[in-house]
Amino acid sequence: MMSISRLIIYILLIAAAATTVSATDHIVGANRGWNPGINYTLWANNHTFYVGDFISFRYQKTQYNVIEVNKTGYDNCTLDGAVGNWSSGKDFILLNESQRYYFICGTGGCFNGMKVTIRVLPLPSPPSSTVAASNHSSASTAACRSIFGVLFMVLASLF
Repeated sequence: MMSISRLIIYILLIAAAATTVSATDHIVGANRGWNPGINYTLWANNHTFYVGDFISFRYQKTQYNVIEVNKTGYDNCTLDGAVGNWSSGKDFILLNESQRYYFICGTGGCFNGMKVTIRVLPLPSPPSSTVAASNHSSASTAACRSIFGVLFMVLASLF
């Protein structure tokens, strides 16, 4: 017979699996990476960033880096208000707050366009209208049924 604590763990695992939301990894510059002469404003304007997403920078670590700065540091290519410094050449930065972020290259690349600012939005609320509820796909209904089916099987195995 299964213990109550094991049952609770199973239920929590099932609930976690049912509510998992995947984050997006936004690769700065896409296949061109973090390099001079690229219009990062245009790149950023083609992306929507949400809390929990990642922004990642790919570059030659012997030449460039990534510094998170304030607006003054961004506008003037200085280290004013520096709050983060990355230099691995493959940096993944969690966007954990709804705010504007400013990133520059601190090795001089900022003066050649290596700077990007992004606005991170809060996660959107799930739809609450009956219209939205009626538009759920059959795949999400099937997933919900299978989760409840597993939960029923676990509960049934207790008795």
